[in-house]
Amino acid sequence: MGKSIKKVMIVGGGTAGWLTAAIIAAHHKSDKPDRLQVTLVESSDIPTIGVGEGTWPTLKNTVQQIGIKEHDLFEHCHAGFKQGGKFIDWVHGNGDFYYHPFTVPLGYGRLDLAPYVSEIENYAVESNFQQHVCEAGLAPRTLSESEFTGQCNYAYHLDAGAFGDLLKQFCKKELGVEHIVDTVEGATLSSDGNIESVTLNERGEIAADLFVDCTGFASLLLGKELCVPFVEKDDVLFNDRALAMQVPYESSDSPVACHTIATAQNVGWIWDIGLTHRRGVGHVYSSDFLKDDEAEQNLRNYLGPAAEGLDARQIRFGSGHRAEFWKKNCVAVGLSAGFVEPLEATAIMLVEISARHIAENLPPTQDVMPITAKRFNQQMHYRWRRIIDFLKLHYTLTKRSEPYWQAHVDENTVPESLKEDLAMWSGRGPIRSDFDSAIELFPAASYQYVIYGMGFKPDFSLQSYLYSERDQAQRIIQRNQQLTQQMTQSLPPHRQYIEQWLASSHQV
Repeated sequence: MGKSIKKVMIVGGGTAGWLTAAIIAAHHKSDKPDRLQVTLVESSDIPTIGVGEGTWPTLKNTVQQIGIKEHDLFEHCHAGFKQGGKFIDWVHGNGDFYYHPFTVPLGYGRLDLAPYVSEIENYAVESNFQQHVCEAGLAPRTLSESEFTGQCNYAYHLDAGAFGDLLKQFCKKELGVEHIVDTVEGATLSSDGNIESVTLNERGEIAADLFVDCTGFASLLLGKELCVPFVEKDDVLFNDRALAMQVPYESSDSPVACHTIATAQNVGWIWDIGLTHRRGVGHVYSSDFLKDDEAEQNLRNYLGPAAEGLDARQIRFGSGHRAEFWKKNCVAVGLSAGFVEPLEATAIMLVEISARHIAENLPPTQDVMPITAKRFNQQMHYRWRRIIDFLKLHYTLTKRSEPYWQAHVDENTVPESLKEDLAMWSGRGPIRSDFDSAIELFPAASYQYVIYGMGFKPDFSLQSYLYSERDQAQRIIQRNQQLTQQMTQSLPPHRQYIEQWLASSHQV
């Protein structure tokens, strides 16, 4: 038996660091006397990126498993519900839009409605009630329903900085995570290439059995100390810059959007995320196709008078990921592992998935760690490929004529795996068996919403004999119409629900 694994050191704070600490500490029963020791080291002088405010529905379960109350999340993080994404001007650029809702289509897994809908572009409307819920600005549940539940599937919009602070306090008070504020100067490697310790500016050397690199783009441990190279994907995903603004509401009772709004521009797109106290708005673009001042003008044109007096913060990034994610006794989580643009809110989701894998598969002794690392790397390579394909899908089906968009359509920029998927779907569309891996990030429903919303229409007539359940399909479509009417009449306005719910939670 190898050396026991008793201490995990997370280097770096922010959302990635503290969410990782919370997931590992909660899983390993931090209240037990023989527990795994989880330590987080963060510098007081390194700012976090703190832009990503959209999440994926996985976070709902993660927050619940950690032990944080949902109303605390909303109260501390100015959070709102996110029920999907609305993509405006991505197809023709003439005001067209489609939704990627988080609730799966009615009949999902039993009957594919796509061959039976009147127009493929209306797939999300005829198969799902959530688009109407979002357009009406409604919450996903009523006050009579308990937290973490709802008639509509949802994620969160939240203030990422506040979320990191909430996790920090919860980790320290409830989960027994040791917190060290100090600057990492370097690391000491053993003869076999493992990290023995990190050297802190004030405390000197501190040893651990497993090191989790959450140092952001710097990737101090995996990238710099262990020399794992960065694999660029900018030949597939062109965007490399973002301009972000924090935009106040006109009044305290202004509506709060219950979905992310992504509006395409001549180059790139603009995100618009509603928190309860402000909007987070930003422009993602490619510096190869658009100058910085032009991008800022796009952003200000989008916001109109709301942008007056506001400064835009620029973030530069490269699309891609590390060649390995877990090497020796070091694993990267968050930006240190990789980054792609925030189109489908994959950043925090990847932190959740990575941290949960580490927590559930952490071996009791060092001799099993190479196997754990091998399997982690295999799974993460698959997930990154799927993410890159899914994001590219949003671009490669466009009909827009600008050079930036046409470059995305160029088949030389489309991964072979995505080309294969599109070829398969030309006759039948995405189905669940296309995504039958236990580690899928996006279900077939997500692909259906995007490709049909973009106007990609399979030729179902090629095997028309397979689609003989028109009566059942019509019953499902009619049921969806009934549910849509019920939802839009019974669900409360988004901001109103949050305010009433938080007020009632204080009275309990």
